[in-house]
Amino acid sequence: MKIVFLGTNGWYDTQTGNTLSTLVQTEKFDIIFDAGGGIHRADGYVTGTKPVFLFISHFHLDHVAGLHVLGKFNFQQGLTICGPENSRNILRTFLNFPFTMPPEQLPYPIKIMELPEDLANIPFLLQALPLKHSSLTLGYRIEIDGIILSHCCDTGYCQNAVTIGRDADLLITECAFKKGQANDAWPHLNPETAARIAIEARAKRLILTHFDAFLYKTIEERMEAQQTAAAIFPGAVAATDGLEIGIV
Repeated sequence: MKIVFLGTNGWYDTQTGNTLSTLVQTEKFDIIFDAGGGIHRADGYVTGTKPVFLFISHFHLDHVAGLHVLGKFNFQQGLTICGPENSRNILRTFLNFPFTMPPEQLPYPIKIMELPEDLANIPFLLQALPLKHSSLTLGYRIEIDGIILSHCCDTGYCQNAVTIGRDADLLITECAFKKGQANDAWPHLNPETAARIAIEARAKRLILTHFDAFLYKTIEERMEAQQTAAAIFPGAVAATDGLEIGIV
């Protein structure tokens, strides 16, 4: 399994990176978590010879703005977009004029699924649970090729995040806040709470992403978050755009 961090910013694009998108390449599928601005890099890795699944955590624009560039891809085996309830209605509006090219004009077929309603139609083991955020947001856990990968963005600390990350070979969490910061009205993680989730979940590895672009203005500040998290969960890594890792 290969993981590529296509975009690692939260909120907006800056010189430190594009907004959130994470690619997971498996033997039979290409899987993308969220469609922020970083998704534009996907065609540098995805050849179109495998079905593509795109899991949307929620519909804040830094997680879906990249849907505007679907027309540049050639997903020959089709694209399945999965998201929370009401995804079909939301995407019928957003993936349409005057915002962007509608699905019927794309050079490949698109299906839209809503979770958990369509969970049985996913061709690999998937768990999707609501997280703690200002709008309905799903955390995802996939089990494929003998590997467990968990993706939790956006969220504050909650038990569902721990459940999603349970015994994961790789847990990917957001890290929008800096050390010591919190806001119950706009829940997100800081490096300490991300590390806490990883420890409680007994995850093997932790990678931080979705760094709030207003708070994290430099890569050096991300490295400070990495140090904070690693002091609690050894080996924690702060992602940057283009980071590639392999899991076997």
